[in-house]
Amino acid sequence: MAATKKKSPDTAPWQWTIHEAADQLRQKKISSVELTQAHFDRIRAVDSSVKAFLTVLEDSALSEARNADEKLAKGSHLSPLTGIPLGIKDVVVTKDIRTTAGSRFLEHFIPPYDATVMTKLRSAGAVFLGKLNMDEFAMGSSTENSAYGATHNPWDLTRVPGGSSGGSSACVAAGEAMGSLGSDTGGSIRQPAALTNTVGLKPTYGRVSRYGLIAFASSLDQIGPFARDARDCAYLLETIAGYDPHDSTSINVPVPHYAAELTGDIKGMKIGLPKEYFVDGTEPGVTKAVEEAIEVYKKLGAKIVDISLPHTKYGLPCYYIIAPAEASANLSRYDGIKYGLSLHESAKDLEDVYKSTRAEGFGPEVRRRIMIGAYALSSGYYDAYYKRAQQVRTLIKKDFDEAFEKCDIIVTPTSPTTAFKIGDRAADPYSMYLADLFTIPANLAGICGVSIPGGFSEGLPVGVQLLGNTFAESVILRAADAFERVTDFHTQMADLSAVTAKPKRKKSS
Repeated sequence: MAATKKKSPDTAPWQWTIHEAADQLRQKKISSVELTQAHFDRIRAVDSSVKAFLTVLEDSALSEARNADEKLAKGSHLSPLTGIPLGIKDVVVTKDIRTTAGSRFLEHFIPPYDATVMTKLRSAGAVFLGKLNMDEFAMGSSTENSAYGATHNPWDLTRVPGGSSGGSSACVAAGEAMGSLGSDTGGSIRQPAALTNTVGLKPTYGRVSRYGLIAFASSLDQIGPFARDARDCAYLLETIAGYDPHDSTSINVPVPHYAAELTGDIKGMKIGLPKEYFVDGTEPGVTKAVEEAIEVYKKLGAKIVDISLPHTKYGLPCYYIIAPAEASANLSRYDGIKYGLSLHESAKDLEDVYKSTRAEGFGPEVRRRIMIGAYALSSGYYDAYYKRAQQVRTLIKKDFDEAFEKCDIIVTPTSPTTAFKIGDRAADPYSMYLADLFTIPANLAGICGVSIPGGFSEGLPVGVQLLGNTFAESVILRAADAFERVTDFHTQMADLSAVTAKPKRKKSS
């Protein structure tokens, strides 16, 4: 078992964690402007190959960094994120900054307001580098469904970074941002984190406001952070979490000081191992890494408990009824009339406006899910499909409730495989859906989960998923941090030294 590597201040600033950078900023060893500029230099060097960013905001980011330096000079009203450069998934609305949701439908959409998470990050003094690529309307597991081209995995540029938050995971893995925000509807934070050796956390449903999140499936969507370690995730989550009256699903419960609870002590913690998550079809290298992670937890004093989540096998079909049904309703607003793309000038009548605009504006995967969802909600089929899926969802939630009576957290693989080649699953939607096999049940149950770097298989990252009960983010973060203290997987970054920088800059919005 390797010891954790501590980065020297002599390493490049884009290699630091958020908490390392915060220390450097407070000691006046670097300014936020210098830190931000180092990340733009990194973006120029590698993003032509990684393709994580859709919009780069250099001018506004440097202005935000100058403001942060003024706060740092005064030394008051500081947060752990003051002066820290971050990226934002392009499904989170940003005032006066183009927000596309990865779709041609919103190619020219400039929101008039900020999402609540953006308001909170701005108040904390964070710096925003730009908006990040994603599967269109967050529908996908590879970021190949983006209308603006695929993002590439920094660990192997021929492979996917996961999805739908592939840009959010790839930018952190490539050193283009110190942290980022993504959204998770069926695994869209945890699965890309696993494939890129980053830490990705899906909060409990209702923990983080969805106000300003462009909706995919409203009963499943949650915003959450990507970072290089658990402490950074704790800082990000603590900043964005909390009750918001603008969001009717937001829950008014206190937000803990997550970072203060990272004690490293998990002696006596009960870790549940569900037999349903250790199945045939999981790559041997993934299984081996997760089994080795369990051994690490044993040495740290955790107790292993065998549990069962019997309705897990219904999670995938249940999700692919509920999520498309909600998507078909949410995406009905994109009709060529209200806002976004409109092809009304060439249309013969109103019906033609709808047909031509939606056919042109939506990509194949989005159209597929709209049709599935509309069918499941149609007259004569609602009870057979949507109602039945909601009943199964209740059983899945009951399984977790019973499991957490026996254990504190549940450990599983995050993804059945390591990152697959770009294009390998494009023609087979079902094989793509299987990428989220182990992450979907947590969304259906509304519980929290985090994927942490758990090792490597044939040179590619493997993620270990830690699931916690509702509002148990402190518990899974403590377990993640304890693991990081005695391993060095999370300190290893992708080698992009062979990438040739292209001088052309992306235009700011």
